[in-house]
Amino acid sequence: MANIKSQKKRALTNAKANLKNSSEKSRLKTAIKKVNAAVAANDKEAAVKAFNDANALLDKAATSHLKHKNYVARHKARLAKAVATLG
Repeated sequence: MANIKSQKKRALTNAKANLKNSSEKSRLKTAIKKVNAAVAANDKEAAVKAFNDANALLDKAATSHLKHKNYVARHKARLAKAVATLG
């Protein structure tokens, strides 16, 4: 642990941010898996709903710099393509 007061506080805030970020990343991965599962089950209604939820979380991840914008764009395109095949 650091000796400087500001660095002690910084270590605590980093730990809090790490917890929050890992939770958000987990939510994002779960949302993506739900879309893929609905597509695999040929359930268009569930796939579209899951896709909309995943899109919102992906956009949020990009704006909060949790994930890179290219990662977000790539996943959104892949999911949209997968959902469109159910048409």
